[in-house]
Amino acid sequence: MKQKNDTSLSQFLSFLLRHKPETIGLTVQTKGGWANIDELITKSRAHGTAINRETLERIVREDRKQRYSISPDGKYIRANQGHSIDVELEMEERIPPAELYHGTAARFLESIRQNGIKRMSRNYVHLSGDIPTACKVGERHGKPVVLVIDAARMAADGYLFQISANGVWQSADIPWQYVKDVVYPDTDSKN
Repeated sequence: MKQKNDTSLSQFLSFLLRHKPETIGLTVQTKGGWANIDELITKSRAHGTAINRETLERIVREDRKQRYSISPDGKYIRANQGHSIDVELEMEERIPPAELYHGTAARFLESIRQNGIKRMSRNYVHLSGDIPTACKVGERHGKPVVLVIDAARMAADGYLFQISANGVWQSADIPWQYVKDVVYPDTDSKN
């Protein structure tokens, strides 16, 4: 039961810290994306979601995707990536590996061919460092496909890449010309 409750609380945290802090009147700082933990706990309880510091710290510590960080002084929490609200996460700019991977659903492939990979409601396009991770991302949206991105060529053409605290590569919208290959994980065939 604890795991199911932790999953629900983690989804609630993600919703607040990445998308809609105003739902409970929570303040998320533009610089860094930090929210005060005491305020988060108090306002969550006032809006019917019971959470305490011990549970919050366990969720942050045990989250396999490392979605959250607690500040060194222990006073603040933030989501490491995936925001639709305007925050500056102070991510590390890096030269990417030659290839990165974008997982999506097969039903979106034609639109991506025409329009490129778009940030949609997020601040950045998210990219993975390996095909299995990208495949898992794509599975969340339907039958997965993995787009192989020519990150080296993008970087040479002036695109900037950042990496979040939990290892997710991020970039601006990606035109189709930088998609080197499409991997269909179910059949292991390529297009």
